[in-house]
Amino acid sequence: MVPRPDIEGREKILAVHMKKIPLAPDVDARTIARGTPGFSGADLANLVNEAALMAARRGKRLVAMAEFEAAKDKVMMGTERKSMVMTEDEKKMTAYHEAGHAIVAMHEPASDPIHKATIIPRGRALGMVMRLPERDSYSYHRDKMHANMSVAMGGRVAEELIFGYDKVSSGASGDIQYATKLARDMVTQWGMSDKLGPLQYEEPQGETFLGYSQSARVHMSDETAKTIDKEIRRIVDGGYDKAKAVLSQHIDELHALANALLEYETLSGEEIKSLLAGEGIGRPDSNATKPVTPTGGGSSIPKSRRSGGLGGAAPIGA
Repeated sequence: MVPRPDIEGREKILAVHMKKIPLAPDVDARTIARGTPGFSGADLANLVNEAALMAARRGKRLVAMAEFEAAKDKVMMGTERKSMVMTEDEKKMTAYHEAGHAIVAMHEPASDPIHKATIIPRGRALGMVMRLPERDSYSYHRDKMHANMSVAMGGRVAEELIFGYDKVSSGASGDIQYATKLARDMVTQWGMSDKLGPLQYEEPQGETFLGYSQSARVHMSDETAKTIDKEIRRIVDGGYDKAKAVLSQHIDELHALANALLEYETLSGEEIKSLLAGEGIGRPDSNATKPVTPTGGGSSIPKSRRSGGLGGAAPIGA
């Protein structure tokens, strides 16, 4: 199996392919390399070609960072669903969901920096928050695992805080799936439970069908199995409680960011930082710092929304 290039390798490959097209001054190969973990050389070449085609379709003479971002989103998450019609209630729910992820990530020291947040639907996702690691990670520390758990729960918690218990949507299904799997791996494979200790309770079975992997529990007593389930629940509940504490404390930031997402649909990490610092986002006619008072009215939320992984540049929350 050919190893995938690391960040430095991806940056060098991008630089080679970028020499073949006219680039705008704002293009940063390092940022693109950080946002493409797992990409092969062929994937990166395809990304550059896709960005060039987008620039041509838009009538641009230079390929800018905006085209690379759009090309990366298309390759990783699918084509933008321009034909999808969302009601104002659905947009508001999505904006608060993604803002919840982002606010928790901003206040979790172990979380990777936010690259951007958007409520533009792509593939099965109605929105996403993308974080970019400073470098490729081959293992994760306990504090980052718990930070990722809290960030994953941020969308669900935001919906409950703003719209009420009865209006929580199914939009957090992917986040819940991710959090449950992370907690299970922490307990059964990585020895992250003090009650169960550094023992392996599940054995990975490898890839089975369409790239999916499974794991099987080793022989254990019923009491041990119950303890495992309790520990998984405790870790997930801990992430939920941390997210709730962060969002309750920073509720004004949640309103401001959700309002900005409703107005601009996509915000960069730097714009989010400026917004939360009370400086606005530097765009013309910006009123995104004005608070929003959402209504608790019901909305029809699609029953499935994909959430990306939280370990690297994949989207958070969908």
